[in-house]
Amino acid sequence: MTKQQKADRYKRMYVQIEKLVRPHDNPLSTMATIAAVLHHKMKDFYWTGFYLIQEDGELLVGPYQGMLACIKLKKNTGVCWAAINRRETVIVPDVHKFPGHIACDSASNSEIVVPVKDKSDNIIGVMDVDSTGFDSFDKTDKEGLERIVRLVTFV
Repeated sequence: MTKQQKADRYKRMYVQIEKLVRPHDNPLSTMATIAAVLHHKMKDFYWTGFYLIQEDGELLVGPYQGMLACIKLKKNTGVCWAAINRRETVIVPDVHKFPGHIACDSASNSEIVVPVKDKSDNIIGVMDVDSTGFDSFDKTDKEGLERIVRLVTFV
């Protein structure tokens, strides 16, 4: 798929997801819908889901599609915590070269993690997507996923 085809697909998925989740505005339902649509429409998405920060600071799995996930991610370790601590999307072409990578599934080889923020710009979790291919994610994925993640609203 070309970058333009991928960008166009993200635009179509955004419209589809927006129609599905509005006017409900339930964050967990929105996350579940996002994970399902992305997982089934993007062939390279091996694991697609969310991790949410709990009141005690723990990062626990939320709605997802794919193989079984790690329930809890060790604080300040791995790609998900890197995205939280940096407050920005992190793209990892080869997870085996990422310091402190948490291998929930050994079939995953590349990853993109997008912070999820509330209306006050506080990070409340991340969207995490893994691929079995190496170097599966790029700027087009970053832009498309960041836009889709903004559909998660907190009333």
